[in-house]
Amino acid sequence: MSELETVREYPYQNPTLPVEQRVDDLVSRLPLDEKVGLLFQTIALMVDPSMDLQMIGMPSLEAMIRDRRMTHFNLVGAAETGREFAAWTNEVQRLASNTGWGIPVTFSTDPRHSFTDNPAAAMASGPFSQWPETLGLAAIGSDELVHRFADIARQEYLAAGIRLALHPQIDLATEPRWSRIVGTFGEDVDLTSRLGAAYIRGFQGTALGSESVSTMTKHFPGGGPQKDGEDPHFAYGREQVYPGDGFAHHLQPFLAAIEAGTSQMMPYYGMPIGTEYEEVGFGFNKSIITGLLREQLGFDGIVCTDWSIVTDSIMQGERIEARAWGVEHLAPIDRLEKVLNAGADQLGGEYCTELLLELVHSGRMSEDRVDVSVARLLREKFVLGLFDNPYVDEEAAEVIIGNEEFRSAGRAAQRASITVLKNTTPTSERNAGPAPTSAVLPLEPGIRIYVEGVNPEAVAAHAQTVASPEEADVAIIRIQAPFEPRTGGVAPYFRAGSLEFAENEMSRMRSIAERIPTIVDVYLDRPALLAPLADFAAALIVDYGASDDAVLDVLFGKVAPVGRLPFDVPRSQEAVANQRPDMAFDTADPLFRFGDGLDLPTTSNTEGRS
Repeated sequence: MSELETVREYPYQNPTLPVEQRVDDLVSRLPLDEKVGLLFQTIALMVDPSMDLQMIGMPSLEAMIRDRRMTHFNLVGAAETGREFAAWTNEVQRLASNTGWGIPVTFSTDPRHSFTDNPAAAMASGPFSQWPETLGLAAIGSDELVHRFADIARQEYLAAGIRLALHPQIDLATEPRWSRIVGTFGEDVDLTSRLGAAYIRGFQGTALGSESVSTMTKHFPGGGPQKDGEDPHFAYGREQVYPGDGFAHHLQPFLAAIEAGTSQMMPYYGMPIGTEYEEVGFGFNKSIITGLLREQLGFDGIVCTDWSIVTDSIMQGERIEARAWGVEHLAPIDRLEKVLNAGADQLGGEYCTELLLELVHSGRMSEDRVDVSVARLLREKFVLGLFDNPYVDEEAAEVIIGNEEFRSAGRAAQRASITVLKNTTPTSERNAGPAPTSAVLPLEPGIRIYVEGVNPEAVAAHAQTVASPEEADVAIIRIQAPFEPRTGGVAPYFRAGSLEFAENEMSRMRSIAERIPTIVDVYLDRPALLAPLADFAAALIVDYGASDDAVLDVLFGKVAPVGRLPFDVPRSQEAVANQRPDMAFDTADPLFRFGDGLDLPTTSNTEGRS
């Protein structure tokens, strides 16, 4: 008998029966330990499932499946090829099929189609097609493109065996210092609502089914209004504040997500301050999860907490305290009880199944309450078709994941998302009399270029690189938006703090610009203070995740970018400090506004190198 054939002796194994009948049948058969295992989801490193993971304070994946009966895992890392990725997920599914009642695994992932590599927020693209960050999709602003991206990502995830996307992130970027802005659709509520709905439909389809990837929309009820722009991954950023009374404004994209049919929702770590809601982290917050999400908004899908809010964890050998904001004084078992009483179904980043077993055995938590969440979690597995065939075709995965059509679409989106903010002729040319063009872009092929932050091999397809500004006709400099490096745990992966560029770096680039026309491209993951660059650069462009090839195709006029700013860019650090963190477009006298961006002419009809 092949692994795709099963003896179907129980009603839950019969694919012709209604899903609710299958769910009820299986719930009635499961022992408590298997029910409890369903309520936990934690990371799974893509290594040998039997490998001991005590170096990160965790048991092996095999032990979590066999001993703790867990069947939801967030994949960290990637195989080198699509075939290897699919082979690994199949191996784990075989392990699960021979454990207990054979509940299949739901593999989930943070975003893994762009440039960010943050183990706490997003994965590097690896074998998958590579697109701009979510901000870049917002800069393009097309429902159709976002839907196409999500559909392509769905096909690649499906081929790999990934059935749950821990995204989209539809928080509003109203606090420009916040380190999570790169994963949002920007500052505008209408754009975010529209694109977020298209994203969900691209992954899930018109209804969740066997060809869908479920979406866990985050971070309910909106993670943007962070005090001082700090992130609640860390105790110093735990407070969400609403001095402009903007709570309802941040909720609006989630109404659109519910209407679009998102199957799951993730509350954020933060705790609301000065509102009608309990001042505890949203994952513990009954007034938010049950009162607002379930009762007022009618959401009956799965609610999974953000990662590690009950127990401490280990990161690179360092103990990270649980993000139990507002309930730090409670013991882990009491925090777990509060999460489930709040209305959540699943604990993200946790594997403390023994605590829930203790709650039930002691009478503090009824098995009926556990069954409510078990039914929701099993229902999704049935609807996704995992019980009927959890395995994927390894040969097909090699063909589908990262195929040339998908990669070409990603590269085209990178180019399209680039936003031109300034494009002027150098002063010396303007003073010389009428010029055939009023702009430095597009560049002429074959010119001599001095580059920084650009691979000279990429330039070779367009022009000649030289070793110094003195030898060059023009300079191209690629830099990243500024941030203040942090230490400890996952903090180094979060680009937070001041939005000001270092003055010594600005002075150095200004000296180049005084000698030759200088084009500056900024990787804009937050609304950096661009005023110094706009002052001396002949051309200023921003990208949201783009290769050197993509940027150069735009600069040389191979492709016309369509990107427009997805947020306001403040003029000063003082304006940032004075802005109300919960209010959109609240910065005084911004340097650039939401929607700003210049058109560029193209030098040919080519679409550029794909």
